[in-house]
Amino acid sequence: MAGLNSIAEGHKKNPFKRSRWNIGLWILVVTYLFYSIGSLGLNAERFLSGIGHASTLLDRMFPPNFERWELLLSGLVESLEIAMISSVSGIFLSLFIGILAARNLMPPWVSVPIRGFVALCRSFHPVIIAILFVKSVGFGALAGILTLIIASIGFIAKLFAEAIEEISFKQVEAIRATGANFSSVVIYAVMPQVFSRFIGFATYQFDSNLRNSTMVGIVGAGGLGGTLFSAFQRFDYDFVAAILITIISLILVWEFLSTLVRRVF
Repeated sequence: MAGLNSIAEGHKKNPFKRSRWNIGLWILVVTYLFYSIGSLGLNAERFLSGIGHASTLLDRMFPPNFERWELLLSGLVESLEIAMISSVSGIFLSLFIGILAARNLMPPWVSVPIRGFVALCRSFHPVIIAILFVKSVGFGALAGILTLIIASIGFIAKLFAEAIEEISFKQVEAIRATGANFSSVVIYAVMPQVFSRFIGFATYQFDSNLRNSTMVGIVGAGGLGGTLFSAFQRFDYDFVAAILITIISLILVWEFLSTLVRRVF
């Protein structure tokens, strides 16, 4: 009974304890929120006028125009190729980089600089990286591929290293006790514990690269994004609608396929 009473008393306690620090923090956040709204010029009149412009835009977008399906198809194929090449390359590199970044497998002089490199890879938005590669290697698919490889490493290598750091080390010690080398330890003790999570990371990253392959084209890194940007510049909004519907359909198809992949593994 005493235990039940203590549990009941615990439930009666307010989990959100008030203090001067909490109240002061909330006042600071709310004050800064209203300050930001005022400094950015956000108001109801601007919002309502934006809704009016949006309705005009939607009227010009529908019905979508698929007459230039060849141009649409070429951009779609290029986006798929960019996403496939960058995903396979990025996932393959992340497999090794994630192992080198795992602090329970590697000494600090190896893991620390590798983790710094991974952090650098995810420090910038893909569009910024795409601009840098466009300036470096020129317009086209190569800039998009290099951009998404960097993005893949920044995401998968980080999560893969953290997954390795959470494994049970008993299997690792058991394999090491047999005199196995490092590669055997990774294959037989580490990978069986993290492989399903790695597949999940890989499928998500491919989904992300599919979306980003259409986005980086806006800055000249190839793919369907370039076609979309050109359509916006020409005020060809019915063709814009066709491109957006194609992108949505592509993502939905991949979502279905990724679900099947996760069920298999």
